[in-house]
Amino acid sequence: MTLQLGFHIGQQNLDLPALRTLWQDLDQRGADWISLWDHFYEAPPANGTQDHFEAVSLLGALAADTANARIGCLVFYVGYRNPALLAKIATTLDHLSNGRFELGLGAGWHSQEAHAYGYAFPGIGARLDMLDEATTIVRGMLSQPRTDFKGEYFSVNDVSNLPTPLQATLPIWIGGLGEKRTLKIVARQANGWNAAYVSPKEFGRLNGVLNDWCSRLGRDPSTLRRSVNLSFHLGLTQTDIAREEDRIASDWGPGASRIRAGSLLCRPNEAIDRILAYHAEGAELINVALRAPWQADALNCYLNEIMPAVRAETA
Repeated sequence: MTLQLGFHIGQQNLDLPALRTLWQDLDQRGADWISLWDHFYEAPPANGTQDHFEAVSLLGALAADTANARIGCLVFYVGYRNPALLAKIATTLDHLSNGRFELGLGAGWHSQEAHAYGYAFPGIGARLDMLDEATTIVRGMLSQPRTDFKGEYFSVNDVSNLPTPLQATLPIWIGGLGEKRTLKIVARQANGWNAAYVSPKEFGRLNGVLNDWCSRLGRDPSTLRRSVNLSFHLGLTQTDIAREEDRIASDWGPGASRIRAGSLLCRPNEAIDRILAYHAEGAELINVALRAPWQADALNCYLNEIMPAVRAETA
């Protein structure tokens, strides 16, 4: 199983020229995947006190500025945009990127920004129902001439989506960790599953649950791709590591332990082993999530030393 290495960029606390320079550099230096996240406020939440750009607008620039990496968003919250509009957005971005776009969908979590922007943010059960309905609509519109669907939250009426995507199958990723509902929706509806900020052991356990759902639903588990996002806190010295530990605690508060478990919070030699541990548990794509500010020398080390070493181990 070939391992791909990518980047998940938080478009916050960076101006537009810096963002464009960053993803062009990543694309030229061998990133397999570059994604943005779908937020209006910063993450972790800070009540809209930090600069933050919107995802769809930026994805157009990302598509135009890069040539090699697959691109996407992990993941769009389906409550922010009508799913038929998301299908149209995905198709347009697939054309802009010359067939490199992959669509991520999820049930959302950032209630602070949703309430501030006036979006309904119901309980998780309703949001998972919304995710299931939205995925059905999007999948239909990306793969067939006409789609009809009437649900509790979303409906389309004999809708077409022209032009069609460049890719014969534009991949749909679903992100989330829920064992009873989310992973069942993944097994039934998606081309790929994305988990964020979990340990290698927990990723492996959830991967097993997903395989079980595939078996129950009559799907070959090998037809489903698996990825994980890891918060980037690489340090070249122990002092760097201590500073990154303090940053996680300050930024995430009560949620710090979960983020810490799913982070590259380590020295470079340990990072190689940690990435390989996720691969051993079934991850085919590993993205480091970049939240500015980060240490430039640590990112250069990851690109110049860690990525080549991991690829040599998994070739």
